Amino acid sequence: MDIKTATALRRLRLVSAPEAVSFLLLLVCSVLKRTTDFDAVPVMGSIHGVLFILYVIFWADAWNRAKWSVRTGLVYFVLSVLPTGGFFAERRLRREAEDAVIAARARKEGIVNA
Repeated sequence: MDIKTATALRRLRLVSAPEAVSFLLLLVCSVLKRTTDFDAVPVMGSIHGVLFILYVIFWADAWNRAKWSVRTGLVYFVLSVLPTGGFFAERRLRREAEDAVIAARARKEGIVNA
């Protein structure tokens, strides 16, 4: 894995958890708006909107650089629209990065030829 691909995957991983948190907070704010006088939906909506746009931009970049299959690309996109999907995306991306590091070390030490 080259450095640009690793960077693209890292950016996607780093934005996925905050995007998921902002989505959950937006849902809580929506409920509070309808049940109390507390109205933080405009603020949380803006924050979540920016994080979601960043997620989509980073997702497209990672899909392009990592040469994911259509299925893998769609899985990561669907995870972005589920309330807790960002947490699962972050965990899968972290696992992929760790596997890539292990494979790179094995190649460097001559254990495998891949």
